[in-house]
Amino acid sequence: MWKAFQRYRALDPAAQGLFWQAVRLLAVIGVSLRLRRFQQTKERLRKKLPAQTVEHRGTAEVLQKTCRMVKAAAHYGFGRPTCLEQSLALWFLLQRQGISAQLRIGVRKLPEKFEAHAWVECDGVALNQGEEVHQHYAAFEAEFSELPGEHV
Repeated sequence: MWKAFQRYRALDPAAQGLFWQAVRLLAVIGVSLRLRRFQQTKERLRKKLPAQTVEHRGTAEVLQKTCRMVKAAAHYGFGRPTCLEQSLALWFLLQRQGISAQLRIGVRKLPEKFEAHAWVECDGVALNQGEEVHQHYAAFEAEFSELPGEHV
């Protein structure tokens, strides 16, 4: 635990802020998904985003830092957030920084069970999962970063 604290203290203030935002966000998303389900949770997050944002491509450093802080918050925060909770938090934090990202959900059928997985993509690249992980899932065609009826 001491090493984790030392790593935290070595972070720049922006990364520390992202870490605490992610800790709070993961807790709120976890409760919301259980009480309100996916669509309502996503809509509530979307309403918290600024109405007018200038979308840009995030630099590799910003993308990596945001991903690392969500992953750290999932590891050191409260409970054990699911891939959907982590992906919603990452999607929201990136959108809030003006970075266009898509929430993706995929499924796969194994001999004994059916599995689903969520991840975030930016320019077609999976951010919070290794490339090999999400490729084992058949992704839904629609991007889950948009609500139904938003396609123009």
